[in-house]
Amino acid sequence: MKNLIDGLCSEFSSETHGSSDYWKESLFVRGIDDDTFMPFSVLSKKNKDIGSVSQLQAEGYVLSSLDYLELKSFESWYQKIFNRKLTQKDKKLVNIVHCPDAKKIFEAVEIVNQVYQILKDHKVLVNGKNLPVQLGEWYAKTIFGLHQKKSSSQRGFDFFTEEEKKAEVGIHWQDVTSPKGVKLKRSLVEMSDYTVVMYVAKNFMIRDILLLDSDFAIRKFAGKGHTIFLKDSDIRSYFFSRSSKHYDKIKNKSALMRFASPDLAMKIDEKFAQIELEKEQS
Repeated sequence: MKNLIDGLCSEFSSETHGSSDYWKESLFVRGIDDDTFMPFSVLSKKNKDIGSVSQLQAEGYVLSSLDYLELKSFESWYQKIFNRKLTQKDKKLVNIVHCPDAKKIFEAVEIVNQVYQILKDHKVLVNGKNLPVQLGEWYAKTIFGLHQKKSSSQRGFDFFTEEEKKAEVGIHWQDVTSPKGVKLKRSLVEMSDYTVVMYVAKNFMIRDILLLDSDFAIRKFAGKGHTIFLKDSDIRSYFFSRSSKHYDKIKNKSALMRFASPDLAMKIDEKFAQIELEKEQS
């Protein structure tokens, strides 16, 4: 699939399309590098089997806003191909479907784990918040096909599902959860449709995942204050390792299995097998 798309993007980028209306498109696919793109609509025409972004997400592709990617090369490509500048207004509407190299990312995770352990042993590293948070968000984005968009607030970027449902994504980076639980801001949960918590172990692998309807989370776990504490004892039955209720929201199973801890991967694989068996029996 990737070789096919890379080839079509290179083909499209090899000539200008100033006389077409493709410049009006807001969804583009990135090819083999930052100099090759094509409108998603053209890809769908070239390959009738590709009708939605979710099909590409199942193959490892990720959907990101151009603002998030900061691809200055895209603006140059756009001007070259369509013979017109990309306005700031249109730039905010552009989204890019791109395919990260999961193998290289996995290798990098292993290397980072080794480096972090050395720095930790020598008391150089005492706070690894930024990397685990961003890695955990990348896991959530890849596995559930979430789309990051510039926030209207000062938060940075918000996450949305394919159906434009807002997801609040929280990252917990520890091998075990504190007795107090994972802390979430009630106001942020209230503004979202789904609440996702990625439990990332200290070796940077996913040790579990929690996905709740935000309304349910508010009703069931919110107290009187501004903070929600999700204690393991209260939410255990909703973990992906125990419940397959939200498995239908998984867009990229291979990424989930690749970055899950061995224990989580085994449990999830068993549940997928059970789901397939039930489908065959129905």
